[in-house]
Amino acid sequence: MSAMNYLSVLLCVLYSGWCAAFYLPGLAPVSFCEGGSEKETCKEEIQLFVNRLDSVESVLPYEYDSFDFCKDEHEKHPSENLGQVLFGERIASSPYKFHFNKNESCALVCKNEYGPSTKTAELDFIKKGIQLNYQHHWIIDNMPVTWCYEVEDGQKYCSPGFPVGCAITSDGRVKDACVINTEFNRKDTFYLFNHVDITITYHSGKDENWDGARLVAARLEPKSYKHTNVKDLKCEGPPMEIPKDLTSHLDVIYTYSVTFQENNSNKWASRWDYILESMPHTNIQWFSIMNSLVIVLFLSGMVAMIMLRTLHKDIARYNQIDSSEDAQEEFGWKLVHGDIFRPPKKGMLLSIFLGQGTQIFIMTFITLFLACLGFLSPANRGALMTCAVVLWVLLGTPAGYVSARMYKTFGGERWKSNVLLTALLCPGIIFADFFIMNVILWVKGSSAAIPFGTLVAILAMWFGISVPLTFLGAYFGFKERSIEHPVRTNQIPRQIPCQSFFTKPVPGIVMGGILPFGCIFIQLFFILNSIWSHQMYYMFGFLFLVFIILLITCSEATILLCYFHLCAEDYHWWWRSFLTSGFTAVYLFIYAVHYFFSKLQITGTASTILYFGYTTIMVLIFFLFTGTIGFFACYWFVRKIYSVVKVD
Repeated sequence: MSAMNYLSVLLCVLYSGWCAAFYLPGLAPVSFCEGGSEKETCKEEIQLFVNRLDSVESVLPYEYDSFDFCKDEHEKHPSENLGQVLFGERIASSPYKFHFNKNESCALVCKNEYGPSTKTAELDFIKKGIQLNYQHHWIIDNMPVTWCYEVEDGQKYCSPGFPVGCAITSDGRVKDACVINTEFNRKDTFYLFNHVDITITYHSGKDENWDGARLVAARLEPKSYKHTNVKDLKCEGPPMEIPKDLTSHLDVIYTYSVTFQENNSNKWASRWDYILESMPHTNIQWFSIMNSLVIVLFLSGMVAMIMLRTLHKDIARYNQIDSSEDAQEEFGWKLVHGDIFRPPKKGMLLSIFLGQGTQIFIMTFITLFLACLGFLSPANRGALMTCAVVLWVLLGTPAGYVSARMYKTFGGERWKSNVLLTALLCPGIIFADFFIMNVILWVKGSSAAIPFGTLVAILAMWFGISVPLTFLGAYFGFKERSIEHPVRTNQIPRQIPCQSFFTKPVPGIVMGGILPFGCIFIQLFFILNSIWSHQMYYMFGFLFLVFIILLITCSEATILLCYFHLCAEDYHWWWRSFLTSGFTAVYLFIYAVHYFFSKLQITGTASTILYFGYTTIMVLIFFLFTGTIGFFACYWFVRKIYSVVKVD
């Protein structure tokens, strides 16, 4: 086939695909239809999948099969991507199977029997799940089955999970979901939600150019009924009680009812909207953006004033000086021109941090950009984490290049140590922390424990792809010439005069992290909610905007403080510029501690260790990222101002 013919065929295929629709892999709509025969384009059976169970009171998620619920006889596990495995998602088929547009009432799922000496461990585990308010997460047609209920001010909130049950304490206190029914009132008793009323809403394709119907919503309402006879099921009567201490035989019968409703006003493409719109975050997000913009405008004004007025006057004054006598009377940042580019102490470590920070910055930027375009939406489960990990692995080359180039500029000669430490130091610390957390999860039998095979795969990606790419980047970095500075460095270091309190290193570094943190702390609340309180995070447009604001704020705050320190004739700016913006990570850690004690109800030593273990990883990554931004902003500023003054 000639090149021209090949191109024509390719364009025809692309055009026909575009005209049909543009859908991400695995996210194309599925049509359902009535009748006994299933076509390839139209299914009759609707399969309900179950995901892990999690809790706001425990960091330990568990697989559905860990609890003694109804199991599918022919259980299937859809293939999971790397992000789903890392987040502990374990999706499996369930015995809940429906036929499109076929309503069912009080249908039997299964029956489990317990006694004082039989299956006591299984029943105790269910009671523990109820006590810690563990939540089911069910999926129909790649869409969460939601439980919608009213919250304050008459607003409706749609949760993508619903509780296993609820409990009444020994002193009669009503816990969690027991508030939905006044019949939940017996002290020291657990109530199990053993029945669900499911409502599936669909959009018919009669007036469209496709067959069947598409599901646009799946809602449920958890109920508790004490069924006495499998052959005569009536979904009414007293609730299903589980006493604290079981003294007699107990039968637990699981049932469901399903109702189908047609609603052609809801489109398939916007079927997640009712969940996302029920989360009242948008007004707070705009407040967050306005708060951040005020800080940015303030800093930008300060930097502009320094650059356009103060610096302009300084440069004009310095360049008018001809005699050495006048030069001796001068003061300020020009006096340290002979020491400003003196290599820093621990240059090896700084260059390694800069290489890793560059890798994290590019990874974060691309991930957030793709998320803004909709490629990493909540419907595409695990895509965000998968994208971040794959990008990090593939971005070893920029890390090696930046680290090697900066190390060579600092006058370093131990290039082998630099390359190895760039490839292994920071990722090694993160992996060691992650492995310790994983051991705790293994011991506890949690579904969040990464399987051994996946750990081996992660190590293979690290050593087989990331490390060689880092070596390649370092090779090109060391081949390049050292970065030439606009002024020469004196042989003898200049003595630094006595500094005031505010121009000393520690106060400056501590102050430097406040403004960048002020830009992100509201957005940080929603991110922590999505991680630890299992709320959906979908506002990537806001997050990308805050990301850009954070870059500007880190850069401007570091440049401001750097200028003040240079005016005080303190030329030790290399590490200080990195730590000034990097100190934002310390405020992030302090906020995470505050969030743990004020917002979460996490109990148990293992959950506490896991929370702070994962927080440490997040803080380290954020430290490298913000520190690198501040350093390169300050480096550009210093090179710029010393390149425009005349130096004898």
